[in-house]
Amino acid sequence: MNYGKNDVAVIGMAVMGQNLALNIESKGFKVSVYNRSNEKTQKFVEERGKNKNIEGSYSIQDLVNSLKKPRKIILMVKAGKPVDDVINELLPYLEKGDIIIDGGNSYYKDTDRRFEELSKKGIRFLGTGISGGEYGALHGPSIMPGGDKSAYDEVKDILEAIAAKTEDGPCVTYLGPKSSGHYVKMVHNGIEYAIMELISEAYDIMRKVFKLTPQEMSRIFKEWNEEHKSYLMEITYKILEWKDEETGKPIIDVILDSAKQKGTGKWSVQDALDLNISIPTINAAVNARTLSSIKDERVKISEVYEAPIEIELNKEFVDALKDALYISTIIAYAEGMKLLQVASDEYGYNLDLSEVARIWEDGCIIRSAFLKPIQKAYKKDLALINLIISDEFITEFRNRVPKLREVVSNIKKTKIPIPAFSSALDYFDGLSSKELPANLIQAQRDYFGAHTYERRDKEGIFHTEWQDIHNI
Repeated sequence: MNYGKNDVAVIGMAVMGQNLALNIESKGFKVSVYNRSNEKTQKFVEERGKNKNIEGSYSIQDLVNSLKKPRKIILMVKAGKPVDDVINELLPYLEKGDIIIDGGNSYYKDTDRRFEELSKKGIRFLGTGISGGEYGALHGPSIMPGGDKSAYDEVKDILEAIAAKTEDGPCVTYLGPKSSGHYVKMVHNGIEYAIMELISEAYDIMRKVFKLTPQEMSRIFKEWNEEHKSYLMEITYKILEWKDEETGKPIIDVILDSAKQKGTGKWSVQDALDLNISIPTINAAVNARTLSSIKDERVKISEVYEAPIEIELNKEFVDALKDALYISTIIAYAEGMKLLQVASDEYGYNLDLSEVARIWEDGCIIRSAFLKPIQKAYKKDLALINLIISDEFITEFRNRVPKLREVVSNIKKTKIPIPAFSSALDYFDGLSSKELPANLIQAQRDYFGAHTYERRDKEGIFHTEWQDIHNI
């Protein structure tokens, strides 16, 4: 073995790790690879990695010794305990200044802990979100690194080489300290949940109200995508065209309506609650997946109540649905960007939201035409309170929210659940309401718990003696 000759290592030879290693090698770098199962390492090196500058290592010590100093090691392993296990295996062989990059979907608080622990040992750590799935890993993902700035500077040439490219540059940038990279990826996934749910609700309306076939819906989504230029919309119309090899039916009609989730959407909702930030469309999408997963319960309950109500809607309603999906998608982005804005201040990330939007323009799952104007909006005003009042979108909201309102009000009559569309409209209506009924809630809280309240007409904190407690 040629010790100290390779530029970077990838640990974890599932498809994402394999594809990332091949991407790195194709850009002129020498790559060491390792998997806990030696058979998987050997199979990759002898097949997909054959005749390439990819070297298999069969122990952690050999892997570390195969690398130039400072060593650069990318972990592509399952989030949680497996990341800690691999780091603990590496530590006896690493030296001060070496770099570990966690490329999985790690929980940001775990990343903060690892950053602190490794910093004390002199090991530089980057928590790095990588989006784009298996295809992106091979051909160019969106990469979201945060952590040690000097480590980023050391690996910048590799990350920029393998990232997706747009006219604005490679889809990677140093986002900030500590867990900023994994936090941005977490919110990216929250937005992803919301957009997927919105598209799915539009599909549900088209099949149940208009009785459209999957092929007919595919044509509609393809036409709508001329405006969105959305990866998620693109795969939607392709899925709807797909035939099941076994039955010959549209594959969408044989797939069970029970969706799984890995946790990143849930984490976004949990942290938004901790930060007192409202992200109802993202929240609705997470809840919708949870509800979908209890298929047996839904079947039993559906037998008790009457079937959905059929109503007559003209074909122009499909155009209203187009506008509803368009504006709700922007609301999903707006919720995510607001969460990032507040988290950046709370956690000291100092995020440049314009740059976040820029690196999402290609290579990632939520890439779409909306990201260019989002980038412009935050470039003009980093402190923008919400995308819904930005110059880039305000006209769209004025023109299309009435269509969203039309969709929600009509579809609610049919018993078809549209939690994301409904929540998007409520978010807009809540944000644009000068008066909300929270004054009554404050009075109620003060009545039963002496929680106090503020007044409209003067400064201070007040309490009313609502009950004569002395006579009880």
